[in-house]
Amino acid sequence: MAKKYIDVMDTTFRDGFQSVFGGRVLMDDFFPAVEAAKEAGINHFEFGGGARFQSLYFYLQEDAFEMMDRFREIVGPDANLQTLSRGINTVMLDTGSRELIDLHAKLFKKHGTTTIRNFDALNDVNNLAYSAECIKRHGLNHEAVITMMDLPPGCHGAHGVDFYEKTLRDMLDAGIEFDSLCFKDASGTANPNKVFETISMARRVLGEDVHLRLHTHETAGVSVASYLAALEAGANGIDMAASPVSGGTSQPDILTMLHATKGTNYNLGDLELTKILKYEDRLKECLAEYMIPPEATQVSPLIPFSPMPGGALTANTQMMRDSDNLDKFDEVILEMKEVVEKGGYGTSVTPVSQFYWQQAYANVMFGAWNQIAPGYGRMVLGYFGKTPVEPDADIVKLASEKLKLEPTTENPLDIADKEVTKSIAYWTKVLEDEELEATEENIFIAASCDQKGIAFLKGEGPLMIRKGKNNQNCGEEEMSGSYTVVVDGKSYSVQVAEGDAEISVTPSATATPVATATPVATATGGKGSVEINSQTPGNVWKILKAVGDSVNEGEQIMILEAMKMEIDIIAEKAGVIKSIDVNTNDTVIDGQLLATME
Repeated sequence: MAKKYIDVMDTTFRDGFQSVFGGRVLMDDFFPAVEAAKEAGINHFEFGGGARFQSLYFYLQEDAFEMMDRFREIVGPDANLQTLSRGINTVMLDTGSRELIDLHAKLFKKHGTTTIRNFDALNDVNNLAYSAECIKRHGLNHEAVITMMDLPPGCHGAHGVDFYEKTLRDMLDAGIEFDSLCFKDASGTANPNKVFETISMARRVLGEDVHLRLHTHETAGVSVASYLAALEAGANGIDMAASPVSGGTSQPDILTMLHATKGTNYNLGDLELTKILKYEDRLKECLAEYMIPPEATQVSPLIPFSPMPGGALTANTQMMRDSDNLDKFDEVILEMKEVVEKGGYGTSVTPVSQFYWQQAYANVMFGAWNQIAPGYGRMVLGYFGKTPVEPDADIVKLASEKLKLEPTTENPLDIADKEVTKSIAYWTKVLEDEELEATEENIFIAASCDQKGIAFLKGEGPLMIRKGKNNQNCGEEEMSGSYTVVVDGKSYSVQVAEGDAEISVTPSATATPVATATPVATATGGKGSVEINSQTPGNVWKILKAVGDSVNEGEQIMILEAMKMEIDIIAEKAGVIKSIDVNTNDTVIDGQLLATME
């Protein structure tokens, strides 16, 4: 009797890269491994979309559409190339207008995509209907998604099998057309028994002919058990990655699953151990210079208590490294439980996972609920759709007060369509003003990445990868050379050499201040006696007040950007601004003077 064929999607080059490197891997570095994967017999790849879309423009100064074209050239016309889309957000963190959602499907079809996996983090079926329509209209396969997780202990009201069955039946009642159905557990927290019961339920509801898949991560340590449970319940496909970007925060390794299914009635994609070994060896060579964060290789037993997706976890820890506050990571993770519970139990997957993270970060850095992260606040107020259960009433009231927004039940698409900055015409004008060509690709890049997209198109964006000399965790890198260090405000020239070589330390000719700024303006009579300091590392995004302006207690003076969130800098008392000590776009450190007032 022939074994049951199980379709394997290789997530290495999308979710694997996202889960380990925050998506920051250059295409020329990994394309040889794509060729090796093809030679190993893999013909189903996740190759773009999700956070891997924006990360190319934000950090790598590469064009995602060019990457997708070249990927297709390597694997040939018959491979199933899949991308990830966040329903009405597509590959953005904010809701797109209808015309941008349609443009997303059109461009991804144009640039080699076969299938779009389409999910909504709130499991709000209304958020899937229009994006599904666009995907099918442009000739793509639509893989509809129900997002999963286990709730933290003591939490109830959603994310049971009955909740997933209601979501599935709502999708069917809404007439959403799909070619396959995936249950997506981005945090890896859905326990194997619930996975088995959920896939079994879907098989009963949909019959035997519908293609069912499970997607999970190893973050909580139960991914292999969950995949085996899904297969036993009747799943047709699972997602896996290749070492060194497998396991930990990523998907289980292909070799691991081949081993786990020995002696069973499952044929994992006709894949052979020896060929996969060669592919993984090639991938290791390609990624040898890249820093692999230690948290990317670990299973965390705390994740079921504080669900954080593998794909978001390392991206956030990398930002904390950049901000020099990674020591706060454990506190932020522990804060997630309350944030999830009060937020209405949206699934911890992008963008909701990022909203959870931002609010947990704000609670740790600024005190519990002293600030409301804009995304989290807009979510509990209804601007992204309906949460699985009603958010905490006190948090809704607080978000309304902090963000100066009323709660809404209006369709998020209707809200987005009314926003001028989410129109094709708006971004066409922006590109023309910047003397950039207004192609459909450039319009979508600008609309989805905003000023960072414009910077990419103008060739002005920063390259931010961790490899070679930028690999901070590589203990064997060359450290010899001359450096300038600052001690107690004095600058010294220091020579560093290996072994017993003689070195010297001398005062530097030019003192170099650290993290200081020339005031933009100071009132006559000097600075004020009340200092306003940053409470977190970040960048100055907007300066809202000028020297001489009167401010009320609690009024915004400026806004910082940190961890992809807006940090309000407010007046602690009523008074007059006496100095502004930073400029827009300045990088600031924890405790740095931002302004003074009297």
